[in-house]
Amino acid sequence: MFVILRDENAPLRNRAPRPAAPPGAPGFGTGSFDAPMANPIPPAPKLESAELSAKDLRDVTRDPAVTAVAREMPTRLIEPQPLDEVRTEDAEPAWGIAAVGADTSAFTGAGVRVAVLDTGIDTNHPAFAGVALNTRDFAGSGIEDANGHGTHCAGTVFGRDVDGNRIGVARGVTDALIGKVLGDDGSGSSDMLFRAIKWASDEQAQVISMSLGFDFPGLVESLVDQGWPTLLAGSAALEAYRQNLRMFDALMDMLRAQAAFSGGTVVCAAAGNESRRNIDPTFEVSASLPAAAFGVVSVGALGQGPGGLNIASFSNTNPTVSGPGVNVISAATGGGLRPLNGTSMACPHVAGIAALWWEAQRASGSPAFAGAVQARLMATCTSAPIDPATDALDRGQGLVQAPAMAIG
Repeated sequence: MFVILRDENAPLRNRAPRPAAPPGAPGFGTGSFDAPMANPIPPAPKLESAELSAKDLRDVTRDPAVTAVAREMPTRLIEPQPLDEVRTEDAEPAWGIAAVGADTSAFTGAGVRVAVLDTGIDTNHPAFAGVALNTRDFAGSGIEDANGHGTHCAGTVFGRDVDGNRIGVARGVTDALIGKVLGDDGSGSSDMLFRAIKWASDEQAQVISMSLGFDFPGLVESLVDQGWPTLLAGSAALEAYRQNLRMFDALMDMLRAQAAFSGGTVVCAAAGNESRRNIDPTFEVSASLPAAAFGVVSVGALGQGPGGLNIASFSNTNPTVSGPGVNVISAATGGGLRPLNGTSMACPHVAGIAALWWEAQRASGSPAFAGAVQARLMATCTSAPIDPATDALDRGQGLVQAPAMAIG
């Protein structure tokens, strides 16, 4: 199965007259070339799924309205790691919220719409009381969260206090989109994810949080099970990975182009938990899809240590920024709280801080759009509380920080 991304407005855009170049623009009055001008017609992404033969694939790619084509890939939950080291008695409530400055911020995320694309949500959990949950099940197993991962992540983004314990970074959020893109077993597909991202964008989400990855080994195994030779299956999976990276980049390009009309969306993704620095300091795996896509804020995980915050042993390298990701307490399916480790836990901290920056940007009177919010998010990161021995490539720009007061 292939996923096809079309821009339904491409024909209109190609026929639309380009606005006249202003005096002084490159080429103005010389006849050499027109100055590049913004097009008044926004992109209109449309996703389709189809079985394609080699000939069909060639024909589809010749369509000028088709932006990208990718073989559907399995996706999977970024599993909390390492499970045997998570001890409730060692978890300090809300340490991450304090580390990112959300506990002293003048902003709460009020008026900001966020989307969490994960394993669903426990809609009856008291952490989400008072939040309007707009839900959609892309996995086909019902929006309720039998896994618990999505509930934990949503709790960190916007959860209310539970039994006197603060768990949410952006407690002022009252409008959330919950897309279930992973089934109860933690598996899904790239088609589900792409459709959920488009849905969230169409629903005017200002922030998207997703803690999942593309399952390259799973695709190889699936093709082998279908009778493909191992070498051919590996080659096809590698090409599919490249196609999905291009698909993600193309979709992100469209979201950025739509920002001039809708304000746009800050997309945050967990970098992944495949590194094993506890085995060997050089055992580091780079951030993978969707975190590796252009324009996505990829998030590494930090934990508390004697020399300050340090990169978690499991956290993939080359993230954009970092967030608290070790012994993070948040909502548990069925009620109550539980601690988890992972870049999955760091990502919703960053998504929550992005919501605070959206509110702060609006309050400042400056234009509020995704590019400005993302610039604020990255420019205000700090390395001060991070152990100086931490490699900059492992922490990215540093630990995200909440806006403390009104900005100019």
